[in-house]
Amino acid sequence: MVRSSRRKTPVAILLVAIGVSVVGLIPIGYVVATAIATGWTTMSALIFRPRVGELLVNTVGLVVITVPLCALIGFTAAWLVERTTLPGRRIFAVVLAAPLAIPAFVNSYGWVTVIPSLNGLWSGVLVAGLSYFPLVYLPCAAALRRLDRGLEESAAALGLSPVRVIVRVVLPQLRLALLGGSLIIGLHLLSEYGAFSMLRFDTFTTAIIEQFRSTFNGPAANALAGVLALCCLFLLLGEGAARGRRRYARLGAGTITPPRVARLGRLTPVAYAFLISLVGLAIGVPLFSIVRWLVAGGLAVWSEPVLASALVQTLGYGMTGAAVTVLLALPIAYLAVRHPARLVRLLESVTYVTSSLPGIVTALALVTVSIRLVPDLYQTVVVVLVAYLIMFLPRAVVNLRTGIAQAPVSLEEAARSLGLNPVAAFVQVTARQIVPAGLAAASLVFLGIVNELTATLLLAPTGTRTLATQFWSQVNDIDYGEAAPYAALMVAMSLPVTYLLFARSRSEATR
Repeated sequence: MVRSSRRKTPVAILLVAIGVSVVGLIPIGYVVATAIATGWTTMSALIFRPRVGELLVNTVGLVVITVPLCALIGFTAAWLVERTTLPGRRIFAVVLAAPLAIPAFVNSYGWVTVIPSLNGLWSGVLVAGLSYFPLVYLPCAAALRRLDRGLEESAAALGLSPVRVIVRVVLPQLRLALLGGSLIIGLHLLSEYGAFSMLRFDTFTTAIIEQFRSTFNGPAANALAGVLALCCLFLLLGEGAARGRRRYARLGAGTITPPRVARLGRLTPVAYAFLISLVGLAIGVPLFSIVRWLVAGGLAVWSEPVLASALVQTLGYGMTGAAVTVLLALPIAYLAVRHPARLVRLLESVTYVTSSLPGIVTALALVTVSIRLVPDLYQTVVVVLVAYLIMFLPRAVVNLRTGIAQAPVSLEEAARSLGLNPVAAFVQVTARQIVPAGLAAASLVFLGIVNELTATLLLAPTGTRTLATQFWSQVNDIDYGEAAPYAALMVAMSLPVTYLLFARSRSEATR
């Protein structure tokens, strides 16, 4: 009886999962349909032109330089925190995750107001590197805590020096963490708009938005979006090829020996200089700029009525978007754990692929679909929530999948044997056990929505003011003092979620 119940996939849940995945296919369908409708002659003329070549060089150069730099910084910081006797490393462990609470465009604002001459590729590398290195630091730190000390001791017993042990034993075991974090950083670089626009550094995303907002030139913007989507696909395929099929699990019985920590000795001042400089540049500069402009503006900057409206609307979009996304992610996560069939794996994969596309591509797709098929939905809250669903669904699926996998399936099966249908059994039994995972998923989606800029700029109804869009409006008017309260509120709202992310990564590493 148990086996048959496991094989039988709940039809209602499957239909909801299929519907969510179909919605997620809108951006990909948009890119393909636009290319076909435009025609190869027109599309090739729009793609093979000097401007696109310039944008491609800028974008590829940004990714090629920033991703390895973030990987190096993230691994070094993680190793110093987890594998050395550096005094105060527990404090650094928390602080090094804090840059995730500062949106990249706020970080750029902080640097530009301190050094107005910043612009171009290397300025983009600076700001992006300081904003995104925690995406490598966190998984590397968690992986280092899980590594078995016995592997390193065996290598040392064979005569390898400490440096060669790191290169030949530790780094290969961190391959998944390094590649996964690097992939996320690469996708962020392709989709970032505000930070690079402020630095006057042109990428595909900045060019698409400028093309769309200035001339509403659909074919030109769509051609750039198609090239950007291909860049994302190339990153995904490259990460998959680099990851390979190598096994990383530890085989055999016994418990994992706690990792050995290294004594830095004379290198301690160097380690301190590196970590303090990193924290100062990544956190100190933007926070200094925000505080500086808040002090300069005085209490008057907090008395603007728009500020309260933007805060309320941001909370409304964030909470509603998080609730909708988590609710619609539940069917996919449930099927992925309880009924892992081929169709289910395909549906889950769709969510990852479509969400990897930049927000500008998703926004252009929804603008086109809503205008042509359902014009009544154009520039409505519904379209904005759909965009958030497509962009942030994997954040919810991953957390919910983990929570469902940890909930005993026997209790749910017992409830079904007493006559409850699958949905009722899940709600009454499993749902209560996955509340922590659901809250974590909702928090991460909320964080993404609060700091989202590009899709909201294009899709939000007229008169909508979120903290991100209002901050951007003030920055465009070169009113840095009026922009400071919006930046401060975004950081204040993001800090608790960032700490939750850090705490969960630490707890997962000790299991």
